[in-house]
Amino acid sequence: MEKREYEASFKRMAIDLSYARGSVREVALELGIDPGRLSKWRQKEGVPVRTTEGMSEEQKEIKRLQKELKEAQLERDILKKAISIFSKGDGRYSDS
Repeated sequence: MEKREYEASFKRMAIDLSYARGSVREVALELGIDPGRLSKWRQKEGVPVRTTEGMSEEQKEIKRLQKELKEAQLERDILKKAISIFSKGDGRYSDS
């Protein structure tokens, strides 16, 4: 079996998306990678500090909305990358 190498930008995006969604398994399956591999990437990066203690309701809402925005941006970036991969393929995925 061939060993796959992943770009640092892909790893960072996968890690960020897994934290935004809160599920390593879900994100790994969506990206087509092994959940164990994604877990190891997260361990190497360290756990981000996330605390909501002492925050007002408005600050909590802002934090929640920022999390949603980040997740949407990551999903958009994944789709852009997928489109670029399929568009420069061998022609099997296009009408021409």
